[in-house]
Amino acid sequence: MKPIYKKYFMKIVLFWAGSLILLLLVYVFVMAPQEEGKKRLEQQLTQKKQVHNSLLKVAGEQTRSKLNAEIERLRDSLKPFVIEPDYAANIVFDISKIASEKKANSFSVKTKQDDRNPEITNCNYITENHINISFTGSFKQFATLLNSLERHQPVIFVDDFKITHSDEENSAHQIDMSLAFFVKKQQES
Repeated sequence: MKPIYKKYFMKIVLFWAGSLILLLLVYVFVMAPQEEGKKRLEQQLTQKKQVHNSLLKVAGEQTRSKLNAEIERLRDSLKPFVIEPDYAANIVFDISKIASEKKANSFSVKTKQDDRNPEITNCNYITENHINISFTGSFKQFATLLNSLERHQPVIFVDDFKITHSDEENSAHQIDMSLAFFVKKQQES
């Protein structure tokens, strides 16, 4: 019986030795390179994270400066359309000056006070002001005055107008116009 045990024992030892050699070869050729690759990837990841964090800081500052520049550009593009609150009273004088240059007769200006709210819905920064003007003049005078008002800086919008034709030939017509302009709201500090 001893030789049989010896035979089985030898087979088991050879099997385990072969398995151990096979595992050792797998570790040397497969697992060890993966460990080194993993270490390299972790180092690269750490470097990339550092670069990413530094770029976030720089991008935050650059983005902030770009956004501030964009805000200033947009504010500058609004200047032709929005009047400063201090200048709102002078707009009537500007319109009167334009009318006198165009030789509009019987010119009058009235601030428009009506039931509708001049506040623009969902707008916290500008309001809409309205004025009515009336004068007598020819169609040519009306057209040149209208053209001058439309080209005015800051912009004056013509909401509507009404021309009452004169019954007398070669006589001036009665012209009524409703004008609107935007005024920047006073902001609290």
